[in-house]
Amino acid sequence: MRTTKALRTHPWLEPAARAGYVAKGIIYALIGGLAIAQVVESSGSVGGGENAVQTIGQQPFGQFLLVLIGAGLFAYALWRAVQAIFDPENAQSDTGGTLKRVGYGASSAVHAMLGIAAFQMALGSGGGGASKQTYLAELMTVDTIGPVLVVAIGLFVIGFALYQLYKGATLKFQDELKTGEMNGALRRWVPKLGRFALAARGVVFAIMGVYLVKAGFSSNPGQFKGVGGALREIGSESFGSILLLVVATGLAAYGAFQVIMARYRRIPAR
Repeated sequence: MRTTKALRTHPWLEPAARAGYVAKGIIYALIGGLAIAQVVESSGSVGGGENAVQTIGQQPFGQFLLVLIGAGLFAYALWRAVQAIFDPENAQSDTGGTLKRVGYGASSAVHAMLGIAAFQMALGSGGGGASKQTYLAELMTVDTIGPVLVVAIGLFVIGFALYQLYKGATLKFQDELKTGEMNGALRRWVPKLGRFALAARGVVFAIMGVYLVKAGFSSNPGQFKGVGGALREIGSESFGSILLLVVATGLAAYGAFQVIMARYRRIPAR
């Protein structure tokens, strides 16, 4: 009750969260769209969030767009931090609630770093912060426990990927949406869109988790693959172009799904 009362004193939180979902949706739509272009036209580039941010910066009024995207990513990071710290949706009452809140915290950190990269690019510094491999290398230097922590993070990411697949397969994501406010066509298509989008994201994160575990066991941070690396790994397999096209389309669909979340997500901020 105290948490809900505290959130009611911050009416800006809901519009900030919704803006954050839009920014996240744009990033994922670009990640998927660029990978599709690479398969279909050999003109795009397969990469992750920073690659998508760089692409935004290359457009007309790129600096202005980068500032908007950076602000949106910070807004999303703020919403995830609120979920992690204050638990406004009472995740702690669910099985695995603590892990869910840890995931919210990790998501907040990742999107905040991506927002920083967007602002750095807008200022002309190229967004050249430390790479994820650099962070992993630093983590691995923590006595003998460093590699163990990396393996644990990898297992957490794999668990998150499985949860994404479960959430999509069971349509559990609809519990977060105000489906009663949707028109008939949207109510019919959102379950299909969400299921496909979460399945694609789950596959990508599963690959990332596996390579994190490999990096930990080998004490080699270079083994880690981010979103772009996971997509390139998919493309290198037999029938890789077809698989990459399917997964990339799913990530683009996830971007569209986030925009729908921006409008219809239940946000207990008021």
